[in-house]
Amino acid sequence: MAEEKKRKEMTPEQVQELDDLFAKARQALAVIETYDQARVDRLCQAVAWAVANTTTFHRLVEMGIQESGLGDYNSRMNKRMKIRGVLRDALRQPSVGVVEEIPEKGLVKYGKPAGIIGCIVPTTNPDLTPAGNAIYAIKARDVVIFSPHPRSKDTTYETVRLMREALEAEGAPADILQCITQPSLLVSQELMKRSDLIIATGGQALVRQAYSSGKPAYGVGAGNATEFLDETADVKATAMNCMLSKTSDYGSGCSADGNVLVPRAKYQEMLDALAEVGGFRADADQRAALDKVMWDQEGHRLADTVAISPQKLARAAGFEIPDESTFIFVEGTGIGPEHNFCKEKLTTLMAVHPYDGSFEDGVDLALQLFDVGGKGHSCGISSNDDAHIDYFGRIMPVSRIMVNQPNSRANAGAFNNGMPMTSSMGCGTWGGNIISENVSLKHYMNTTWVSRRIETDRPSDAELFGEFYDPALEPEGEASPTDAAFTVE
Repeated sequence: MAEEKKRKEMTPEQVQELDDLFAKARQALAVIETYDQARVDRLCQAVAWAVANTTTFHRLVEMGIQESGLGDYNSRMNKRMKIRGVLRDALRQPSVGVVEEIPEKGLVKYGKPAGIIGCIVPTTNPDLTPAGNAIYAIKARDVVIFSPHPRSKDTTYETVRLMREALEAEGAPADILQCITQPSLLVSQELMKRSDLIIATGGQALVRQAYSSGKPAYGVGAGNATEFLDETADVKATAMNCMLSKTSDYGSGCSADGNVLVPRAKYQEMLDALAEVGGFRADADQRAALDKVMWDQEGHRLADTVAISPQKLARAAGFEIPDESTFIFVEGTGIGPEHNFCKEKLTTLMAVHPYDGSFEDGVDLALQLFDVGGKGHSCGISSNDDAHIDYFGRIMPVSRIMVNQPNSRANAGAFNNGMPMTSSMGCGTWGGNIISENVSLKHYMNTTWVSRRIETDRPSDAELFGEFYDPALEPEGEASPTDAAFTVE
């Protein structure tokens, strides 16, 4: 990394590889854009099965964990179901030819490829991210060049190799999907400059580079999910959801619960419930020790304790916890940027905060939490009060709110909710992103709108302007609904 910082240019070998990849990508694009719907659907199925079958995904998961040193085997294995979900969503939508018709408006929409996609792959999902992006891209008749994270490049390369084999077996160009073999920050930057569209999943510095590349980009915002309870919440069920969310892949996901806000009257009950589902309750001294190994003196997150087991995390802080503990929780000491435990954790630890007063007072505290970090990403609410859920939905500055669900298992799509399946989640302008929804098929496509005449649909000025309309200010009378300036000849 230090050597790369000194080097201002890519090596000749890296430049040549990019030149070759883009030349092959353009050739493959000229082929796949001629395919019909049945052909691309079959290719989606082929590449998905090539990596999502249990035997193969098991090998990729083990390879990724060994290579990067990050992640939990069982959680990673469950991600093969996400590939099935992405495939389900892709197969159920048209992408070739007519994709939507609105007869009453005289509109027909046609799906077209976006072109060459540059996909930046995070080290935490070296297999899932390439698979999910490949399915949506092929469905849209795009081609993809993947830029793996250097820490997990072999796993990503192998994932792409398997999908290329599946394409070849179906008589399609393998170069529909390609992977950089000499990844670096400089190479990723150049890939983004050359691509037609960028899908960037990674840290905020990377996402900012994607947006400054001069090319259209879908990036993701920083996470720091909060689970909020009101007085109607089922505490035991919520504790279980928090555990499921926090422990998934050792809390490496941006959607993993970082903070839990609980009414004072239910606070002790929640602490006990978290312990019952496998949480280790750190005392004040242990909390202080954890603070030191998770953040530096300026409050920046330290990489060594990201996405590790709770036992390793405790050991790093100088104490031991039982083998059966699945996560650590601490009691919050306050909310604000000076309190590190309000920030994103990205590991097997969460902070629990009580709130006093009314439900609305608690929501105000939640807003303060999101001012510390994670605005735009995700939040959960545990409630059986529809009015509270509605209020929460209207107030919270996040792109997705899960109701009585484990955040990290639900907000990127699940088989028992309606969220679009994805591995990339936009966070709106709150999080510095262009979209506030899950990145899915429509984001991989261009759309051509074809318009035909319809009956004139122009309300009178009195209808449009309501009580503000004053006919005295229209001395020549209201313009005709068929005025030539506003109708098709």
